[in-house]
Amino acid sequence: MSSRPTACLALADGTLFYGKGFGATGDAVAELCFNTAMTGYQEIMTDPSYAGQIVTFTFPHIGNVGVNPEDDETADPVAEGMVVKWDPTEPSNWRCAERLSDWLARRGRIAIGGIDTRRLTRAIRQQGAPHVALSHDPEGKFDIEKLVAAARGFAGLEGLDLAKDVTCAQSYRWNEMRWAWPDGYSAQTAPKHKVVALDFGAKRNILRCLASAGCEVTVLPATATAQDVLAHQPDGVFLSNGPGDPAATGKYAVPMIREILDTTALPVFGICLGHQMLALALGAETVKMNHGHHGANHPVKDVETGKVEITSMNHGFAVDAQTLPEGVIETHQSLFDGSNCGIRMADRPVFSVQHHPEASPGPQDSFYLFEQFASAMAAQKEA
Repeated sequence: MSSRPTACLALADGTLFYGKGFGATGDAVAELCFNTAMTGYQEIMTDPSYAGQIVTFTFPHIGNVGVNPEDDETADPVAEGMVVKWDPTEPSNWRCAERLSDWLARRGRIAIGGIDTRRLTRAIRQQGAPHVALSHDPEGKFDIEKLVAAARGFAGLEGLDLAKDVTCAQSYRWNEMRWAWPDGYSAQTAPKHKVVALDFGAKRNILRCLASAGCEVTVLPATATAQDVLAHQPDGVFLSNGPGDPAATGKYAVPMIREILDTTALPVFGICLGHQMLALALGAETVKMNHGHHGANHPVKDVETGKVEITSMNHGFAVDAQTLPEGVIETHQSLFDGSNCGIRMADRPVFSVQHHPEASPGPQDSFYLFEQFASAMAAQKEA
């Protein structure tokens, strides 16, 4: 059997990594990030926030539990590709429905194994998230000059609006609640609050958490106007996670958010990209991070209570806390680097967080945020 490499990862600076390809064949060009989570590779690959990115998994056991339709965060993988240390082993899990490599091939996503992911992660931390080209050819034939040129030609995520690429095509209702033993997913049949969720790349589990908190959820596309939102007569508005540069998506989303804030007293809750765009709507600024935060073990401090939560993170941009205007309070901070992880308006039930409370790495450390949103809607109706 030939030991010829069947996949190549080329960085824009000319650094090359050779390994064994699996999944789909072909080429992919993207920004490279690393994720430190020990579980959830399927959820990561199907998280719309990873559009335009190839994910390096620092944990070596990727593929060992296979994949199954219940764990998809959206209909298809959104991350452009994956980089792992070891080739995926045969899956061993009672929920497994398909091997990871077969799933990736069927869904058109490229992967490379046999990579020194520690070396690659150090390079990302030191140099910032690099632009890369990933190629998988079973014959092991690579045009290196072409790959490096493609990596160098990638425009990057700054200034890029990717929400339009991953949002829903039309509005829809969501009533599925969180998974619970032994029945799995069940439907919300007695909602107490009507919520409009703006889909900038929403994860299914966020919508499930809203339903589990007592919400009837109507999901609208990213380009929806304030009039579109208010036509549903909601009790609250939710701003979802998503990919790309918040300033770029904010060109059409921020005016919508501002109009809702200026013309109503509705509670507003944002996560991830929704957090960043709420901050922009309130007058703050966002910045591109060196290598971002991607993992399921990030400590975040609630600066108002002193509580530390173990959170899931996935973002390459952050709100600049130094630009928060008067009347907007910083509520959460990362204990890794002090970056902003949450804000709220001082006088209104309008708040957001950078981390992902629905991912439950704590496992329940941050679910109170959904309950806080529901309580704000209940209080608003009583008032």
